[in-house]
Order: sequence, then C-alpha cells, then structure tokens
Amino acid sequence: MMDVERSSLCNCVVNFLLEENYLLTAFELLHELLDDGRDAQAIRLKEFFSDPSHFPPDQISRYNSLRVLDPQRLLEEKEAIEEKLALSDYELRLAQEDIVKLKTELQRKEDLTQDKSSEPSVSNHVNHAPEIHRQKRDAPFSDLGPLKANERKDLNCTVKEYLLIAGYRLTAMTFYEEVTDQNLDVWENSPASVPDALRHYYYQYLSSTSEAAEEKISMIRENDSLKEANESLNHEKLCLMKNKELAEGQINALTKSLEATQKDLKDKENLTQDLKQALENQRKELNDCRAEITSLKMHIEGSSSLQNPVAANLDSTQSQAIESYKEEIKSLQMEIERLKAEKTNISDLVDSSCGDKEAIQTEEKVVEMDENRTQISHHIEPAEVVDSNTLVMPVQTFDNSTPKPEENLPESSMNPSNSTDGFPDGRNLSQQEEKPLSEDSGLHLNSENLGSEPVPENMGLATIQILADALPKIVPYVLINHREELLPLIMCAIERHPDSSTRDSLTHTLFNLIKRPDEQQRRIIMDACVSLAKNVGEMRTETELLPQCWEQINHTYEERRLLVAQSCGELAEFVRPEIRDSLILSIVQQLIEDPATVVREAAAHNLALLLPLFPLMDKYFKVEELMFQLACDPSGVVVEIALKELLPAIINWGNKLDHILRVLLSHILGSAQRCPPLSGVEGSVESHLRVLGEQERWNLDVSLRMLAKLLPFIHQKAIETCPFSSVSESNGTLLSSSILELYAGGHVEWPAFEWVHVDCFSGLLQLACLLPQKEDNLRNRITKFLLAVSECFGDSYLIHIMLPVFLIAIGDDADLTFFPPNIHSRIKGLRPRTAVAERLAILGVLPLLLAGVLGSPGKRQQLADYLRKLLLEGATKESRSTTHNMDIVNAVRFLCTFEEHHGMIFNILWEMVVSSNIEMKISAANILKVIQVPYIDAKVASTHVLPALITLGSDQNLNVKYASIDAFGAVAQHFKNDMIVDKIRVQMDAFLEDGSLEATIAVVRSLVVAVPHTTERLRDYLLSKIFPLTNTPVSSTDVMRRRQRANAFCEAIRALDATDLSANSIRDFLLPTIQNLLKDPDALDPAHKEALEIILKERSGGTFEALSKVVGAHLGIASSVTSFFGESGLLGKKEITELPTEPVEALQSAASPAAAEDTRFMRIMRVTDMLRGKGKNPEETHQNQ
Repeated sequence: MMDVERSSLCNCVVNFLLEENYLLTAFELLHELLDDGRDAQAIRLKEFFSDPSHFPPDQISRYNSLRVLDPQRLLEEKEAIEEKLALSDYELRLAQEDIVKLKTELQRKEDLTQDKSSEPSVSNHVNHAPEIHRQKRDAPFSDLGPLKANERKDLNCTVKEYLLIAGYRLTAMTFYEEVTDQNLDVWENSPASVPDALRHYYYQYLSSTSEAAEEKISMIRENDSLKEANESLNHEKLCLMKNKELAEGQINALTKSLEATQKDLKDKENLTQDLKQALENQRKELNDCRAEITSLKMHIEGSSSLQNPVAANLDSTQSQAIESYKEEIKSLQMEIERLKAEKTNISDLVDSSCGDKEAIQTEEKVVEMDENRTQISHHIEPAEVVDSNTLVMPVQTFDNSTPKPEENLPESSMNPSNSTDGFPDGRNLSQQEEKPLSEDSGLHLNSENLGSEPVPENMGLATIQILADALPKIVPYVLINHREELLPLIMCAIERHPDSSTRDSLTHTLFNLIKRPDEQQRRIIMDACVSLAKNVGEMRTETELLPQCWEQINHTYEERRLLVAQSCGELAEFVRPEIRDSLILSIVQQLIEDPATVVREAAAHNLALLLPLFPLMDKYFKVEELMFQLACDPSGVVVEIALKELLPAIINWGNKLDHILRVLLSHILGSAQRCPPLSGVEGSVESHLRVLGEQERWNLDVSLRMLAKLLPFIHQKAIETCPFSSVSESNGTLLSSSILELYAGGHVEWPAFEWVHVDCFSGLLQLACLLPQKEDNLRNRITKFLLAVSECFGDSYLIHIMLPVFLIAIGDDADLTFFPPNIHSRIKGLRPRTAVAERLAILGVLPLLLAGVLGSPGKRQQLADYLRKLLLEGATKESRSTTHNMDIVNAVRFLCTFEEHHGMIFNILWEMVVSSNIEMKISAANILKVIQVPYIDAKVASTHVLPALITLGSDQNLNVKYASIDAFGAVAQHFKNDMIVDKIRVQMDAFLEDGSLEATIAVVRSLVVAVPHTTERLRDYLLSKIFPLTNTPVSSTDVMRRRQRANAFCEAIRALDATDLSANSIRDFLLPTIQNLLKDPDALDPAHKEALEIILKERSGGTFEALSKVVGAHLGIASSVTSFFGESGLLGKKEITELPTEPVEALQSAASPAAAEDTRFMRIMRVTDMLRGKGKNPEETHQNQ
C-alpha cells in the first residue's frame, strides 16, 4: 500500500514538472529515480526525454559540438524565446477560455439530457458511476484554467517539500534554481501551507466528491467572469462619457461657427446692396456729365464761324470747362475702380456689372479722344488692355503713317494711364518703338513688322489664349537643348493669361520643361521663375509657383528635386514673410531628409540663403536642429556646405552663439560616452576608454571641425565683450598680459572669454581621456583646434592660461596667477586623483600638451626642454613602470605626426641612444620602432633611424639588443629601399652570430612581420637563414624552449608560403626546412604540423588523393567523404582519366592559372589563421597539445 501511495505522489510530481515545463528538474529526477532503482516510476520520464519530436537528434548533436557559448547570443535567443512564449501563453489562455466555455455548454446539454432520461436509466447510472468518476478525475489539468500566482507558489513549495522528504535532494536543488520568479524558502501562511502538503492534497482529493469540486470551480469562474464584465462595463462607461463630452464640445464649436458664418453672409449681402446702389448713383451722375459734354460740343461747333477774338475768348472759356470736366471724369474713374476692387469677391455682382463699366470706360475714352483729337499729332501705340483680374497684355504697334479712324481704335490706346501701366519704366509710347515689349518676355516686335490694318479690340487677349493653348503641344517636339528658348513665351503666357487653371498648367510646364535638367538648365529655369515672381507679385507667387514647387518634392529624378531646393532659397524674397518660415521651411526640412547627396547639399545651401529673410526668431531652435543634422550627414560635401555656409548664417541670423556652443560640447561628449567601453573590467584603464563606431567617429570629427569653424566667432565675441578699455589700445585681437592681469582680479565677469578655458578645454580633456590609442585622427583635430586657439588669442594667453590648464590636467604643478579666484577650484579639479586617472591623463592629455600647446610655433624651445625632461630625466626614475614608459612613447609617437618636430625629436633620441641608462636606451628603441611610416621617409630612416638602431644593436645589454631587433623589423616592414634592406641584413647576421636562442627567435619573428610587405631579397634571406637553423640539431632537453623555437620557424614558413617564392627557393630551402621541422614532432604544435604537411604536399606536387586525405583529417571529414575524391572515388577516377601520365614536375608546370590562384589563396588563408592564433598565450597552446 505504501508503494502505491509513493508511486502516486511521484506521478503527481512528474506530471506537474512536465506540464509546468520544469525540464531540468524533471531530468534530474529521472537520474535520481534510476539511481534508486525505481525504473517503473521513471518510464514516463524516459519516454519523454527519448522522444525525437521533443529532442531532435541533430539538435542534440549540434549542442554537443558547441565548444564555446556566446553569452550575448544566448541572451538574445532567450529574449526571443520569451517573446514567443508570451505570445503562446496568450494564445493558450484564449484557447483555454474557449474550451471552458464549450465544456460548460456541453455539460449543460448533457445535464438536460440526463434529467430527461434519469428514471429509465437509474441502473445504468449506477453501473457507470465509477467510470464517470474516473473520467472526471482523468480530465486534463488545463480544464481548471491557467494557474494563478498564489496557486503556482503553493504547488511549487509542495513539490519542493515532497522532493526533500523523498530524498531527491539534487532534483530539489535543480528545481529551486529553475524556479527563478518565486522565493521557495518562504511559504506564506495560507490554507494550502500544511506539513507534508502533497499527501494531504492527495487524501483530500480522494475523500472529496467530484460534484463539489466542479461546483466550487464553476463558482470561482463565474465570479471571475462577473468581475471582468464589471470592469469592462465601467471602462465602456468612461469611454462613453468622454465621447459625450467631446461630442458636446464639437456641437458647441460648430454652432458658434455656423452663427459666425451666417453673420458674415448677412454682412456680405448688405455690402452687395450698398455697392449696387452706389453703382447706380455713379452711373446716373456719369450720364448727366455725358449729356452736358455733348451740349458743350454742339455749342462749340455752332460758334466756330464767329470772329477770331470772340473765338479765342470762347476757346479759353471752353477749355477751362473741359479741364474741369476731365478732372471730374478722372475722379469718377477712380471711384469706379475702388468699388470694383471692393466687390471682387462677390462673383455675381462682378459678372453683372463688368460689361457696364467697360462700356462706360469706352465712352469716356472716346469722349476724351474727341476733345483732344485736334491736338494729337504724333503716332499712337495701343498699350495694353486691362481685364477684370488686372492682368496686362501687350498688343501690336501702328505706324504713324497709317490712318486710324477714332471709332476703330482700341479703347485702351486712348487712355494715358493704361499706356503708362503697360511699361514698367514709365516711358512715353513713342519711346517704346523698336524696343522689347516687356522687360522679361524677350519678345521683340518692331515697327517694320507691323501691319497697316486696324487691330480688333480683343486681339491681345486672343493672342495670349492661342499661345497658352499651343505651348503644351509645342514643347514636347522641341529639342531638349533648345527648350529654354521657349521660356519667354511661357512666361508671357503665365503672366498675362486671365484663367488661373491655364496659368497652373503653364507653370507646371515651366517646371517640367526638361526631364532631367543639368546645372546650367536649372539656372535658366530658375532665373525665369525669379523674373516671373518679380512681375506677378507675392500672392500669385504663393498660390501658383510654390504649389508647383511642392509637387516636385517627391519626384523620382534628383535633378527635379534639386530645382525645388533652389526655388526655396531664390523665391523666398517674393512671398510674404510668414510663408518663409512656415511653408518654405517645411519644404527645406523634407529635402534635408532626401536620399540623394546633391539634394541635401542644395537644401543646406538654400537654407543658408533663406535665414536672413525670416521675420521672426520663433523657428530658431528648429533651424539649429536642422543644422546639426546636416553637419552630421554621412556625405562630406553636405557637411562642408553646412559648416561653410549654414553655420555662419545661423550665427549671424540668430545671434545665439552661446547656445550653439553648449549644444556642440554636449554632442561631442555624448557621442563618445554612448560608445561601449574597451573592457568590461571595472576599475581598469580600458574600462574608461571607448570603442568608437564608424558613425560616432564621423560625428566626433565633424563636431570638432565645427568647433574650429566657430573659433573666429568665439574670439570676436570675447574681444567685443571685453570689460576692460585697454583692449582697444592694444592690437585689438590678441590679449596682452595686462588684460589678463585685470581679468585675474576677478572684479568683473567675462563669460565669453571664460568659456574657452573653463568649459571648452574641460570638455576636450574629457574627450581625450575617452579616446583609445588608435584614434589619432580625432586627436589630431583637437590638436589643430588648440593651435588655432593659441594663434587667435596670442602668446600671453598660451603661456598664462592654456599651459597651466594642461599641466594641471596631466598632474604637474602650474601657476594660476592669471586666473580669477572664483575658478581656481574648477581648474584644480582637472588634476587626476587616482592611479587610473593619472594613466588616462598620460594617454589622452599628454599628446595634446606636447603637440597642441607646446607645439605652437613660438614654443619650440620650451617643447624641447619639456620633452628632454620627460624622456631623459624621467627614464632615470626607478619608480616609473614599463607601462608608464610606453605611454610616454605613444605620446612622442603622436608628436612625430607633425613633421616640423622631427629634428628636435631625433636630437633627443640620439642623446638617449648614447646614454648609459638602460631604460633610456630601451625607450629610444621603442620610439624608433613606432615613428616609422607615415611619419618619416626613406632618407630620414637611412640617416637617422638606422644609425641609432645599429648603435643600440651593438649594446652589450640583451634587453637593449632585443628591443633594437624589433625596431629593425619595423623598418623592414615599411621600407623597400635596397640600401636599407642591405643594412638590415648585415645587422641581422650580426644578431644571429650571437647564437642564443632568444636572439634567433627575436630575429625570425621581427622579419616575419615584414614578410608580406618587404622585398623578395629579404624573404629569400629569411628563408636561407631558417634552413641551416632547422638543420642544426637541438641539444636542449627543455621541451618548452624547443617548442618556442619550432613555433617561430613554423610561423615564418607559413608567412613565406603565402608569398610568391621562386622555384629555387622552394626546392633548396622551403621544402628541406619543412622536412627538418617535421623530424621533431614533439616540438610542433598540432596545427603547425598539419599546416606544414599541407604545404609540403602542395609545394612538392603530391597527388590529389594525398592532399584530400590531409585536408579531410584537418577538417574532421569522414574517410568515406575523402574516399569520394580519392583514386577509387568517382571524382578521383575522373581526374585520373583526364590527367596525362607525366612526371610530377610536368604536372606542376602544366597547372592552370586558376589552380595556382586557388593555392595561393589557401596559403593566404592559412597565414590569416596563424595570425589569429598568435593571440593565444603559451599556457593555452600547451593545454591544446
């Protein structure tokens, strides 16, 4: 009975672990059950873990083959699996809810069926009661719904307690580790927390009835569903209340809008009535005037037969009356024009009155012409007809010899005011003869081309209409290179056509005149648009030209988008100011996001042109953000335009230099600080250095360039805001010591000046301490900025301000006399406080101090003294570590990037070479090793570097000698001059004659580095020296020393094999050397041994089968696969049948070029693997063996 109970409890635990997916705990329980000999209870676990659907064999084998687990990749996979698991849990929960609903419905139907058949099936119910009870007990665990947090906690604590009581302690520990989201050590006091809980649960389940359990479960579910329904109803109620409030607000707003619209409509109706009444009054007055003028004309004609004196008196009287009438008529005309302008928005009134006013104007002009007919003696040119939209249109010109009856003349030809309006310069009509009809149209109509027939009144408007209809049909058939000749016609039609839709179509034709216009064609089109904008005014430019510009912004061709960018800068002055910083700025902003570099470049250029036209400063921060975006553009030309044009334009427009400098410093430090550290070891120097990505490196470079571009503005503002009058008495740009003394008094504030050495230098020092050694380009940018600062502010600023700041930043003492007392604490705060900070200062700040502060032209002697003190006196200090010395060497290497310091550095190096101090000589060798290409040329290397290295190589101290050997290898790596190579060979012979193992290994490894870059002579030299060295037997019994020697030779052989060696060198040196190395297999690394065997097979012309076996063994390929390529394999037979039966030498000479290239590629790949493997330390190599 106890065994049955124990088996039942164990099965409960197994079911729980598998359903909750605690696989590690289940796997541990399987092993403990097997160890206890309880195989019967472990059957289900065996079946589960041996099921290939759960654990595929190929996946298990792949997991077994994994050597190193990548934590980052595992973390990413874990996160992806957790996301999938969350989705699966959500879907499972939905499915379980659906199952519960279906089961509830099914149970209800079954209950109804059972109630109907309860009496005749009592016996059946009694007989099948145990079976129904068993089915209910066998219902799956998921029928109860998903586990709640408290239920899972109780069950987990119960299983843990059972495992401990049953003695499965390893399984309990695994289960404890696998349950990560709950603390199983603390079981809260709840009804489920009882001793030996699992047995109590078991007995309680056996003693309870299934009907009671089902009823309780259904009550719990119903309670939960009611709570959820209540929450959803409350949420829906809140949503409806919010929607009601929104709807009420919209209704109120619409009601107010409707009332305002109705009011405006009534006002417009009243205005229309007033205008109609005024028009009627004016018409009546005009008719009265017309009648009076007619009577006066008749009176004048009747009195023409009188005597001359009387006629003269009458003429003078009549002329005065006529002049008064003329003035009255002109005033009436002006009043009519005013009324006409006021009612342009009321289309019905305009249509009804337009014809009447034109007739009135015609009658007035005819009357005026009749009055002055006898006084007109010169020829008359009709000017222009004014339509209802105030558009101007040129027409033909008459010759003065042509008779022109007054009744047939166009009405506009008799109106002097209209004639003046037709020509922008206001000249007389006679002066316009044989001149261009319009300033920008380019159309020439001379008097010799004019006809003698009278011109109809609507000829000009008809001509424009014909031109507008014909141009869209003509343009496609004109050659692209000649379409710009149509621009005057298109502009004339756009400018003078009365219909807005036709003008839009012609404007579209103007912008799309050429499919992909080049720079010259875009210039022509843009000039036409500018001229058109000048003539049509602001409103038409906004409503007709800018919409066409907006349509082209997403065009496929970048040339068309370039046209849009150009129009933004050049058309801005012809629109209203409020349009410039809204619509046009939004167009430029979208163009800045364009994928084409030339479009972004044009957008930056035109934004710079646009800024002076902005009326307000409310868009300043948006424009500044766009400027920083363009400055960090991946294209160099865009960055150049942003720095050269846009940056000065923003400063001149916004006058917010302080804000730009703050944002720029924040960008500089933020770009570096966001990068990951070089090492994850907390507290190390590498944990403070940052690994810069390509984007961050580019952003920092651009930001430093921007800072250099801002320096003249910073200097100008510092001079302008100087609170001391003596600055004007000096040269005006450089700061003298007297000014700095006044500044040091601290009596006045000078924030523009203080920003440079307090904020700017502090930010640059922080950046320098974040840059690793390889970031010389960024360090060079900072150095050039510091040199520019000293040049702008003068030597006094350099000596008294810059130099103390950088001396304190590297840990030296400095004089702060010229600093105000209130900033002493900030300057002293730059001093490094810890050992890590001191080394970071040497790595980052010392190169800037040497090259950027002391490296200024006026401080060369002070630089030499400081460098001599640093290298000569510092090397004698025994407390200074080797790492510290190498950091100083790196600073000197950076100083060598500036050619003007080479002479001074070599003088100090020679003093170090002839010194008696060992550390100083080693430092000299290290410096000579790192200052090679691109810092010096072959002449300097031959005259300065090699003599110094030869002197160091003859030193009796082995450390100095070995340091010089490495430097010789660096020279050989960078220079291919025959004279230099010969000197290196002679010196290497001297090192090898020493006979020591250390010297031999040092020579071989120094030349191996130069093998890919040096000449064939030096490669043959190295090979010729390795062969006798490997041919000499090693008497040493120390296996480690033999392995070091063999590894150095193997690295050399593999490096040489990747180059083009002559056949004689291969036959005489390479192959015998490999054979000599293979004679001592105990000293060879397995990887080197396999590589040497492959090289031997390839270089000696071995069969394809032998090569395939070696490669197969190296790659772990099964023998069955390699046999597929062997002589007995399919491919092997094919190769044998195709190969001629010739000696091995013939096979080598007849090899195809492709095979040779492939072999060389394989050799290069092997060298790459070797170089990658050099990172292993000797302990790892020994463990691998």
